[in-house]
Amino acid sequence: MQNSFLFYDLETSGVNPRSQRIMQFGGQRTDMDLKPIAEPFNILIKLTEDVLPDPEAIFVTGITPQKTLAEGITETEFVDIFDKQINKPGTIFTGFNSVRFDDEFMRFLFWRNLHDPYQWQWKNSNSRWDILDVSRMTRALRPEGIKWPYGPDGKPTNRLEYLSSVNKLDHTEAHDALSDVNATIAVAKLIKQKQPKLFDYLLNFRHKKTVQGFIESNDMFVYSSGKYSSEYEKTAIVSSIGPNTGANGSYVYDLRYDPADFINLKPEELAKLWKYDKEKKTTPLPVKSLQYNRCPAIAPLSVLDEKSQKRLEINLKNLSENQKKLKASKNFYDNLLKAAEILNKDRVQTDIVISDIDVDSRLYDSFVNDKDRLTLEQVRSSGPDDINNFIGKLSDTRLKTMLPLYKARNYPNSLSEEERAHWEEYRKRALLSGDKSSSFAKFNNRLNELASSELDKSKKYLLEELHLYSQSILPEF
Repeated sequence: MQNSFLFYDLETSGVNPRSQRIMQFGGQRTDMDLKPIAEPFNILIKLTEDVLPDPEAIFVTGITPQKTLAEGITETEFVDIFDKQINKPGTIFTGFNSVRFDDEFMRFLFWRNLHDPYQWQWKNSNSRWDILDVSRMTRALRPEGIKWPYGPDGKPTNRLEYLSSVNKLDHTEAHDALSDVNATIAVAKLIKQKQPKLFDYLLNFRHKKTVQGFIESNDMFVYSSGKYSSEYEKTAIVSSIGPNTGANGSYVYDLRYDPADFINLKPEELAKLWKYDKEKKTTPLPVKSLQYNRCPAIAPLSVLDEKSQKRLEINLKNLSENQKKLKASKNFYDNLLKAAEILNKDRVQTDIVISDIDVDSRLYDSFVNDKDRLTLEQVRSSGPDDINNFIGKLSDTRLKTMLPLYKARNYPNSLSEEERAHWEEYRKRALLSGDKSSSFAKFNNRLNELASSELDKSKKYLLEELHLYSQSILPEF
């Protein structure tokens, strides 16, 4: 089975994959030498009338809901194209920040449309990878031969549009999905050409067993991640504290920081420091969860030449001393686990009743059982008129709740009068419940705020289109 890359990028109606939607999919298949081997994909996907986009997202992409309705296809039609034309055996799904962003949107799209959210990235020798972390580690360890950009604030940045600009790579329309795909391929080619050993080395870490084996056999190692400071090229020297079994990974400690400041703290104190602090009034807990299935950019200490140590301001002697203190601590790992439990209590949904308003977001509650999985295959192969017949055959309450939504969103012309009434009632609750705090109220308040600011002609046009769209989908009171 021959491997190939499928570089892909999404333009979305917002940043939250649980509540927002994919509006454009761009994709290009290449061979392992990054040469295109098929026609590209450039697909618009209809925004359904139960979703209001984030205005700022539309300002970035320029894709209006009206454009998706006029030129796009339904989500289930897109999934069918994906299954038949895009999801080929041996595919390495690759993008720029795709592991943390695009992959999540794809999973929730598959979930809403009664597909397995995970198989596309592991079945039939498939896998995933991310060029963003590859570029971060290349900049930190082997920057030679590539121009590296800085943002308007003067800090190092690895944003795709900046990387492509300073290296004079073709990127005609930033935030157009297919244009971003082509720019990502160009950046990947540049790294592969200038630093082929590092490129091929990091490609191996798309397999979680390889990552786990590396972590277990390296006491200290190099780790590049967006969680680390741009001051040190998003790169740290870390040591594994112990497994994070809930996330299929390990907790790693940034050895730049003296563990003496943290190892004797109580779980409550650790949790407070671990929690995201936008103001950064205190030194955050230098602990991160490294997940084995997220293609981390990791490397052994042997890659640190003198130039890298100087560039990253690394003192190996200090790091070694900090690691000794870390290993000598008796209760730090146990307290860290308790701190994680404290933080997780704020995130766990404790409600038992599944509401149709939040069912789209319940992907990670549990896996779908095998019997329901087979039933969903029958649903997808049946016509829209037969969908309701399968509700009683499903055991997962989430799936029972989603079936009517799946039908209404993808086959609106097939709805009976009763089903149309239920759909309109659902839309009313989804968009209008909460009065001043409803989705519709928040959307219109944001439009008014933007209208009172200085906008260029194109943004004024987009604002007017968004206003017209919101009025067109407003449910009857």
